Amino acid sequence: MEKDLLELQTLIDVHFDQRKKEEEELIGLKDRIDNRRSERAEQQRVRAEKERDRQTRILALSRKEDEEAKKRADDDAKKKKVLSNMGAHFGGFLAKAEQRRGKRQTGREIKKKTLAERRKPLAIDNLREDGLRERAKEMWEWIYQLESDKFDLTEKTRRQKYEINILLNRISHAQKL
Repeated sequence: MEKDLLELQTLIDVHFDQRKKEEEELIGLKDRIDNRRSERAEQQRVRAEKERDRQTRILALSRKEDEEAKKRADDDAKKKKVLSNMGAHFGGFLAKAEQRRGKRQTGREIKKKTLAERRKPLAIDNLREDGLRERAKEMWEWIYQLESDKFDLTEKTRRQKYEINILLNRISHAQKL
């Protein structure tokens, strides 16, 4: 009976020691979870702050470009007025210069507009795992489509270059004859 009592006492001691270790591990895990939550919150705060800074920079840059474009347009209008007053022969030159400048500016505007349409915001801050997977799938399909379009266009240009070379060879051969 003493032996059983002693064995029972050792089992109880082992059980309490084991329970104490498990409680310490549980406390450690809870601390790690709390630390990770606080780190994640800090990371999200920093990420949101960086995004706000980026947005303000983009807005400032677009305002600056708009102001520069307006200033250029005002300067061009002043130059046009001065040159038109100088004489009639300057009018043709001025019209040509304005046409070239206008085309270049519209090309830039077209490029800016196209890039703005293509560049979509991520908006993944508040998505869960399934939402992130869906967003990643959408982006992958979009990239896949762009790559296939790129391949088609490169093949088309390669074929056109080949056809141009063939036609140039025919022309040079016909001129020799």
